[in-house]
Amino acid sequence: MAEIRVATIKNELGLHARAAAQFVQTANQFCAEITVLKDGEEVNGKSILSLMMLAAPIGSEIVLKAEGEDAVALLDKLIQLINNKFGEPK
Repeated sequence: MAEIRVATIKNELGLHARAAAQFVQTANQFCAEITVLKDGEEVNGKSILSLMMLAAPIGSEIVLKAEGEDAVALLDKLIQLINNKFGEPK
């Protein structure tokens, strides 16, 4: 069964290359599959290029859907990363 969370992009530059790379690096620490949805578009959350294609600026609402034995832990870690603005000051 899939676990689902909703997050709002909070960093000033949105889901740009560095943020997408951090997202993927974090996601790859887990076995669970992760899908990211924005405005009806669904992409693989373990692909930097796919995440960047979402064009998610600050304020964008994204849906994270994870499936696998460590799905909850994966979502917790990704939500923490997003809420911490990917470590960016703004």
